[in-house]
Amino acid sequence: MSDYVITVNSTVDLPKEWLSERGVPVVPLKYTIDGKTYEDMSGLSSGEFFGKLREGKMAVTSQVNPDEAKAAFEPILKEGKDILHLGFSSALSGTCNSMKIAAEELREEYPDRKITVVDTLCACMGEGLLLYYALKRKSEGCSMEETAEWAEANKLHVCHNVTIDDLEHLHRGGRISKTVAVLGGMVKIKPMIHMDDAGALQVIGKERGRRKALGKIVETSAKQAKGWENDIIMITHGDCREDADYVAGQVREKMGIDNILINNIGTVIGSHTGPGVVAVFCMGDQR
Repeated sequence: MSDYVITVNSTVDLPKEWLSERGVPVVPLKYTIDGKTYEDMSGLSSGEFFGKLREGKMAVTSQVNPDEAKAAFEPILKEGKDILHLGFSSALSGTCNSMKIAAEELREEYPDRKITVVDTLCACMGEGLLLYYALKRKSEGCSMEETAEWAEANKLHVCHNVTIDDLEHLHRGGRISKTVAVLGGMVKIKPMIHMDDAGALQVIGKERGRRKALGKIVETSAKQAKGWENDIIMITHGDCREDADYVAGQVREKMGIDNILINNIGTVIGSHTGPGVVAVFCMGDQR
């Protein structure tokens, strides 16, 4: 069985140290703010980035292009290793298609190597959660084909439960309509969002008040996770650590899970959610 490497896009929003410790190469997206372009995960700190958004600055994101994808893949192939890439949802970015184009071109140049690209239909730490379990299978001795098959079979069981303070960022990024953004912007109304089976963001409800919204994403996650063995729960936040810690406490209480990974949302995803976003990611019966 050939050795293989699992690669991801920067939109997994996991700590760089976590990824480095596990030998996971990252293919970054980019964002531009204040006239400067940065790579996701290596540009502005979360505090600096969200500070600019709070000042009213806008960030514009850009997908990975096929040449960038090839440049990331090729060194791995030259080492004689195969590649399993877990890509950012195709419903939110053209990045996954760029990864597939690069893989197709490289298969011709390296006919003895295998490259598999999985459209995870996930975003943020939803991608990260799928990666966590894929790495677990790899460590247990599963082949690349077996790990890819597991990812394809289980990607729609990765549940994303999100609440945000302001829908305007999602509207500006073309992720939701103006009408939805205006309705969600009503005083004290906190939108509830999830990732649907097509890998797109959908507003599925609203709660009055921040604490109710934070409790709702945990309550929803707990219902979805019934009957599933969740080794870990992942929580992301947009520069609001106290809210994330509150949600983690609710996860321990309502889901009985102590293994919780909390991380600031990345700058590319954060460009669209804005500050104040909090999300819970778990494996569940259905999204």
